[in-house]
Amino acid sequence: MRGIKSAENLVANVEGDIEEVDEVLKITKIRLKYRFKIPPGTKDKAERVLENYAEKCPAYQTVKGCIECSWEAEMEEV
Repeated sequence: MRGIKSAENLVANVEGDIEEVDEVLKITKIRLKYRFKIPPGTKDKAERVLENYAEKCPAYQTVKGCIECSWEAEMEEV
């Protein structure tokens, strides 16, 4: 994430809703809560990335318009 290592620092809790739509069960909503550690002084940078990441996220681009998605992030400076 733009110079902020995420692979070893990123945890995501994911919840979803499954509903019957036209007699078919479908995933209708996905909620993500990200938790990650960032270097001191990089919170503004990380927040800017989060504001725009959906347009670069392959998973979101795949389900956009089909499944309602929302996300939030909890950052810890270490």
